[in-house]
Amino acid sequence: MGSRRKVAVVADNIVSALGLSSAENYAAVVEGKSALQRYEGLWNLPTPFAASFLDCDTVSEECAREAIEGHFTLFERIVLLSVKKALAVCGADITSERTLLMLSSTKGNVDLLRQPVPDIPENRVLLGESAKAIAHFLGNPNNPLVVSNACISGSSAQIEAMRMIALGMYDTVVVTGADVLSPFIISGFQSLQALSAEPCRPFDEERLGINLGEAAATIVFQGQQPDEESMTGQWLLDKGAIRNDAFHVSGPSRTAEGCYRALQQVLKDEDQGSLAFINAHGTATLFNDEMEAVAIDRAGLNQVPVNGLKGYYGHTMGAAGILESIVSMHAADHGVVLGTRGYSELGVSRRINLSSQHRTTTKKNFVKLLSGFGGGNAALLFRKEHTPTR
Repeated sequence: MGSRRKVAVVADNIVSALGLSSAENYAAVVEGKSALQRYEGLWNLPTPFAASFLDCDTVSEECAREAIEGHFTLFERIVLLSVKKALAVCGADITSERTLLMLSSTKGNVDLLRQPVPDIPENRVLLGESAKAIAHFLGNPNNPLVVSNACISGSSAQIEAMRMIALGMYDTVVVTGADVLSPFIISGFQSLQALSAEPCRPFDEERLGINLGEAAATIVFQGQQPDEESMTGQWLLDKGAIRNDAFHVSGPSRTAEGCYRALQQVLKDEDQGSLAFINAHGTATLFNDEMEAVAIDRAGLNQVPVNGLKGYYGHTMGAAGILESIVSMHAADHGVVLGTRGYSELGVSRRINLSSQHRTTTKKNFVKLLSGFGGGNAALLFRKEHTPTR
């Protein structure tokens, strides 16, 4: 099979309440903006909650500019918008048989069960059918791959893309993730007493729970041979690992076994001094933040800066692993370790290197952590490719 191909990031996009491009989103985060707002009585739900919602009018106007026409749900439109904007940056051929579309989502069009939409077939509540409609509109000839693995869906999809490209199955994989909110989703998290009615505070001693958010995010990955000059200066998805500790259907392991083992795997043979930061899942729930702190401590990474982005977006579910990877790449490109919005005083049992303020760094590599229901844990190692020493 020859040399294993490297997996490069050639384009990315974020569609969220903070902006319709990755650059807009990164700038908003640097400015300390948050899309989170408190809602009371929405959908007649009895308990207030904080969340970030997309502006539907803005999405519709942008879809018109991008010639996204036809019968699509909000979920499908933001996916199409994000994918088209990412493809416009790199010019990848979405119509090629060597290009795969991969969709990451936890709920997709689940709200069609509550509120059917005229001219949208009932079967589009199925993620596979929704993905096919998206791929068909884009002109992709392949059967799209759907990854729905709870909150680690976005990282799971990236790992699958990395494997497919490295093994030569495809030259390009467009990984896109999205979720939109509905009464079903909000009430489900409320039933677990996991939602906060105020903006979330990851890792803080006063944290009260998670917020949810709407977004779509896309990364276009391409395979390149190790000696290709075009690799210089590009981001590589270098390693990825998933470890399922199967501790509990909705609660993380107290010993952080799965998260620790995933982190350990991606950092095997890695110089920990090369890490600019660890971008944590950081949901601001009592158990998740504690679990991640234990995993980071067990891995001996107490001195590496740690941050979380949920205070800016909320938990964007199927988009989270992709969106947060993109923002982290842009931050590292600018030599910034982003502050954890909402964090004030350490509220976990292990000493980890957190700050609410942005910090500077000269390092480029970073780890992205994600955990989810069912005991799923994922870790990604992103590396910035430099000019090889001769």
